[in-house]
Formats: sequence, structure tokens, C-alpha cells
Amino acid sequence: MVENDIFKALADPTRRAIFEKLADGRMNASSLRNGMDISQPAMSQHLAVLCQAKLVRQERQGRFVNYEVDPDGLALIAGWLAKYRAYWPARINALKTLLKDMDQ
Repeated sequence: MVENDIFKALADPTRRAIFEKLADGRMNASSLRNGMDISQPAMSQHLAVLCQAKLVRQERQGRFVNYEVDPDGLALIAGWLAKYRAYWPARINALKTLLKDMDQ
């Protein structure tokens, strides 16, 4: 299940930080490392996990590989969340009603 790969990839704080940096726009691995205490091999491993989870895609330009957020991966997350979005408002309203009834 692809959703498992997505959530597993984002469970790591370093990968979340990388993903957040890429949300600002396309970058190569060297640029992504700026401000982060991480080695080049570790960055490559984190990027590979994000690419495998379809959250990030890469494009080679000469000697450099640029990375960017993959909208298809974001669509998978949005689709997964949409299944539950409709469920919670009704549950919260029922809880509010119950709490109101208990106060009276």
C-alpha cells in the first residue's frame, strides 16, 4: 500500500524537514543540505526514501539532480485524508451534543 510508504517516509523528522524545504521549490541535494547537519550520503538516502514513496521526484540537469515535491504523492495523501474528513465533523457534533446533555 503506497499510503504506508508515504507515512513511513514522513515519520522521520529529517525527511519531513527535507520535504518542507522542497515545498518552497526545486533544489539539488547540496542546496537542501544548507542549514542541516547531515552528510551527503545521508541526504541521498533520505531523498531515495522520499522518491520511493512518490513524495518527491527528481530530474537530472547536467551534473546535478534537482528534486521537487511530486504532486501525485500529495494527491495520494489528500485522497487518504478525504476518506476521514467526512467522518469527524459528525462525530465531533455528536460529542458536543452529549457533553451539552451531560451539563444539564
